[in-house]
Amino acid sequence: MSVAPKKFLNETSNAVNEVIEGLLLTYPNKLQRLAGHDVVLANPIPNHQKVRLLTGGGSGHEPCFGGWVGKGMLTAAVCGGIFASPSVKSILAAIRAITPVSDSNSADDGGCLILVLNYTGDRLNFGMACELANAEGRRCKMVIVSDDCAIGRDGRRHTGARGVAGCVLVLKIAGAAAAAGKSLEQVAEVAKRVTSRIGSLGVALDAVTLPGATKINARLDGGKIEIGLGVHGEAGIRQSTMITATEIAKEMVDTIYDFGYKDHNNDNIIRIQPGQNVAIVVNNLGGASCFELFILARDIIQYMEAKIGCNITRSFVGTYMTSFNMHGASLSIFSPDRGSSPELLNFLDAETDAPAWSKVDVLSSEAFTRPSLIPFPEVAVSELKQSPPEESNLDYVLIPNFCKLASFAINAACQAIIEGESKLTEWDTIVGDGDCGFTMLRGAKEIQKRLEQGSLGVSSPVQLFSDLADAISASMGGTSGILFELILRKMSSSLTNAKKAGGVIYASALSSAFVEGVHAASFYGGATVGCRTMMDALLPAADVAGSLKEMALAAEKGAESTAQMNHALAGRSSYLNEETLMNTPDPGAKAVDLILKAVSEAVGNGLI
Repeated sequence: MSVAPKKFLNETSNAVNEVIEGLLLTYPNKLQRLAGHDVVLANPIPNHQKVRLLTGGGSGHEPCFGGWVGKGMLTAAVCGGIFASPSVKSILAAIRAITPVSDSNSADDGGCLILVLNYTGDRLNFGMACELANAEGRRCKMVIVSDDCAIGRDGRRHTGARGVAGCVLVLKIAGAAAAAGKSLEQVAEVAKRVTSRIGSLGVALDAVTLPGATKINARLDGGKIEIGLGVHGEAGIRQSTMITATEIAKEMVDTIYDFGYKDHNNDNIIRIQPGQNVAIVVNNLGGASCFELFILARDIIQYMEAKIGCNITRSFVGTYMTSFNMHGASLSIFSPDRGSSPELLNFLDAETDAPAWSKVDVLSSEAFTRPSLIPFPEVAVSELKQSPPEESNLDYVLIPNFCKLASFAINAACQAIIEGESKLTEWDTIVGDGDCGFTMLRGAKEIQKRLEQGSLGVSSPVQLFSDLADAISASMGGTSGILFELILRKMSSSLTNAKKAGGVIYASALSSAFVEGVHAASFYGGATVGCRTMMDALLPAADVAGSLKEMALAAEKGAESTAQMNHALAGRSSYLNEETLMNTPDPGAKAVDLILKAVSEAVGNGLI
């Protein structure tokens, strides 16, 4: 059974126009449209610049080509139909818009450099427009970009390599050369030099499905991937079963490296040399996530530098040339010859305001390692050691029998949770994901174990609540775990501040610390009374903090109230309907009820 494709589209027949309108609405000051044509122009046209750059091709490769229009890159981009070359009429209109007639045909008059990807339709249509413009006295030259390494040189000796994502670096460097004031002949020579030193290869995990298609392109179903395919979905080197990102990176690098570069002045095949500075483009072909791209970039950089010994000083990772929704990526490697390397790399780094261009983080060729790989040292926090409960350690705790009361209360609370686990699990199976009882049980057993081992600082409230938070952090997990940990850590820091302010801790400071802890959990978690969470028990208890008995009663009342709440505003219960929720209390709130009731009964009706 075929599945209809889903895309953000209106009418397919008007899609290219709407894409251009969207681009113009997004960049109201930088871009403009040529009247009557699907042509994006720089705004303003750089009349001070002798040479203007123009390119284009079929739509569906965005941000190519309109996204590269701007100072320091393109002056015009001609947009064809979906995967279709633009018309000669529109290309010629674009050339006329940006290229004045030359009276003397002198190099000083500048002109228009047309950069064309190596596809027959584009070559013919742009070539015809170039010749017609020259006949009008508009100085034009055309350079073909052919960077695909998928098909061996012998297999396409007449047609040459396809033009793919490496074209973006040609546009950028040639655009910077033009902005620097070079002549038309000089900019064309720069473009040729760059083109001759770029190799690219694409890999797709899923094929492209064109807008307007009635079913999804399933050519790569069944776990297959395609290595070396073109940006229109043309067949590549071969299909393969799915392999890892590391293996894909190796395939890409090895293919481009073995293919090598043919100098535009001769037929010599050149390969990347150890110690050479190179730039790479890890390009999203449309449907790859940033998550995937950076894993692939990692594997590519590590493999290239280990195998070849080159210096990858510039890594462009992102969306540069797409094939609609194709789930895939391409790698382009730019390896400038040593003689022209500084100039070309300076042009690559030059400023541009083209909307789709992002400035790269350049690694100095002098660096022995990337500064980003040198970890910033973690700030060490000295471990507070448990001290024997001598009287000298209790001088600042003005709570009678604190050590004994704390031990009794903690043990009682843990025992209450252990005994109540089955009921908590039963409730959570109805209104949650069924793990509340087990989570609370893990925390209770861990705390009991540490209490028996003497690793809880019961002689100091500050240390005790910090130790309890550590125990919960190490054992519970989940939302309830982090909330209890938040409360306890806030209580510890609150008591620290109280001790600093007054030198001693009174019983009232414990009440204040509990209130601060509960309010912190409410703030960070976002839940309040009525949300059907443990906050329905904690917040009422905090409101009457001072008497353990009153706190326990308030928590019980709040927990029981959740059974009559027919909707939840937070937690997993928020996904459930009214019938499921009614008459079943929130298990987190009931856990709080059990804990405070056990503490109250263990300590007695003392004030804290």
